[in-house]
Amino acid sequence: MDLFTLDEAKAELARLLPVLDEIVRLRADAAELGAGSSSLGGLPEFKAAQARLDELLESVQKTGAELKGFAPLLVDFPSSMDGVPVLLCWLEGDRELGWYHRADLGFAGRRRL
Repeated sequence: MDLFTLDEAKAELARLLPVLDEIVRLRADAAELGAGSSSLGGLPEFKAAQARLDELLESVQKTGAELKGFAPLLVDFPSSMDGVPVLLCWLEGDRELGWYHRADLGFAGRRRL
């Protein structure tokens, strides 16, 4: 597994933000379409939204980032600090990469960078 430096992770996140924003929008559309009787359409639009979501999620994973949550969206970038494995952590709503946690602690161990 390749590790990201902090600068690499920040640059990758900047490239991914439009994709992540689209995932959030499509997730809401798919939820509404899946509930039925939506002004957005019906089953064909639901299937199209699901297909596009799958495509976008795969594009995130191809960067080496790890998708850890879908609602809310959570993306981790494997890294290392002082020889300790950490995950640089982005949570839906963040506009930059400002958090990390030790790989063995998970989200509950999140700290500011």
